[in-house]
Amino acid sequence: MHVLQRLLLLPLLTLIGLAPPASAQDAPPEVTVAQGKLRGVAKGDLSVFKGIPFAAPPVGDLRWKAPQPAEPWQGTLAATAFAASPFQPGNPGSGKSEDCLYLNVWTPDLDPAEKLPVMVWIYGGGFSFGSTSGTGTDGSQLAQEGVVVVSVAYRVGQLGFLAHPALSAENPDGVSGNYGLLDQIAGLRWIQDNIAAFGGDPDRVTIFGESAGGISVSMLCASPLAKGLFHGAISQSGGSFGPTRATTYPGENMKTLDQAEADGERYAASTGAESLAELRALPPDSLPMGMGLGGGWPVVDGHVIPDNQYKLYRKGDYNDVPVLIGYNSDEGLSFTRERNPEEFRTNVRRRYGEFADRLLAAYPVGENDIPKSARDLSRDAAFGWHTWAWAELQSETGKGDVYLYYFDQHPNYPADSPQADHGSPHGQEVIYAFGTLGTDKPNATAADRAVSAAMVTYWTNFAKSGDPNGAGVPRWPVYRGSDPEVMYLTASPHVGPVPSAESLKVLDAYFRWRILEGGEPGME
Repeated sequence: MHVLQRLLLLPLLTLIGLAPPASAQDAPPEVTVAQGKLRGVAKGDLSVFKGIPFAAPPVGDLRWKAPQPAEPWQGTLAATAFAASPFQPGNPGSGKSEDCLYLNVWTPDLDPAEKLPVMVWIYGGGFSFGSTSGTGTDGSQLAQEGVVVVSVAYRVGQLGFLAHPALSAENPDGVSGNYGLLDQIAGLRWIQDNIAAFGGDPDRVTIFGESAGGISVSMLCASPLAKGLFHGAISQSGGSFGPTRATTYPGENMKTLDQAEADGERYAASTGAESLAELRALPPDSLPMGMGLGGGWPVVDGHVIPDNQYKLYRKGDYNDVPVLIGYNSDEGLSFTRERNPEEFRTNVRRRYGEFADRLLAAYPVGENDIPKSARDLSRDAAFGWHTWAWAELQSETGKGDVYLYYFDQHPNYPADSPQADHGSPHGQEVIYAFGTLGTDKPNATAADRAVSAAMVTYWTNFAKSGDPNGAGVPRWPVYRGSDPEVMYLTASPHVGPVPSAESLKVLDAYFRWRILEGGEPGME
């Protein structure tokens, strides 16, 4: 019963000597899903359910296996607190455990007849870290706009992506790795089966994520296993269109199954385990975990990820849905590690081989420093080119509309400041898109709040209709390769050209040479 209906009914109940039932006013919200009953909490006009199991705990013999269905429970399960985050280095706020396959729901209306659009958040963290419990990704503000928000956990690091010949041999599909992506797909299947109980429409599901979450969105768009499980996609600093490579770099992170299995053999040997049984018996805190160890990134396995995504999109072989995709103006600020121009030039030559001089001319380094013009090579190699290539390919081979953005909200630093040329670093936009500036950015300015309000409107409009446009925000044009237009998300959102377009074309020549011609850089 809606609040207005209860208010209208109250005088009548009083006249006939009855009080409204306690369940209508005071009881916490309850729903029934396939596995049993859930009790959540009321948060203003929202109903919030946390820690809902969507798959069986991936522990014991289920370590390094595809997720299995969640078991039914008896009675009513209290879904009132975040579950533990996936096991990872560090200590997430909600704790960490191998028993981690849970999701959370924020909804403005539990009536199944409402058929509200659904937004499914996939967290980032380099596939090595991540949690659904951060204050910056609380779904409340988005849900206030008339959508159901879901955040889904998935296994990370070596527990989420380890490939190994013995694991492939025991798998019915003959592959291994990509368990974290299979977790995401299992979460989406659970949503298809159960989201109506939360007022959501299983035929209007939009996936969205940032960094590794945005890359996951890109991979789900290319995976036949995810077909039909979502109807729109938002990728923030994501995309996965690069080639496989034995020595990986940001933007060239993928390996073939054979390469990943070889990494897995070395990883297993480093633990001292002599069999899969011994490896699975090791406590999680004794397993080496983290970036750079091997076995901690998705794999082109021919099953979850059938092939190089650039090639798949050229053929039109992908899940063709509307997409809203973009990246931040100074992603390179977060990923450029070189200490001086000479080190920068050396590393560019090591990675790009015969293309290095052309790229150094397109992304020039300073005489004594590494300015934004050079950092933008890191930005574009990891995110900008992937997003642009995605937009170009889908606008050419697909039917789903493409909307491209460039987030550029940052202070105007003094000209003589060391930060004078700094833009928006990696991950900055997340709290703007969630509308959580008040909790994670207490010093937010009026300009920050204006950008956030526009993004919340664009993101939720897109979830509702596959189109970000609507009242109160500037018109955002569909991306066309013949006349490319990009939405610049600043204090005054406006349309502009593709950033660094000429430099991107030079980088595009490198990636096309690698992917389509099988080119290999001269140095590793």
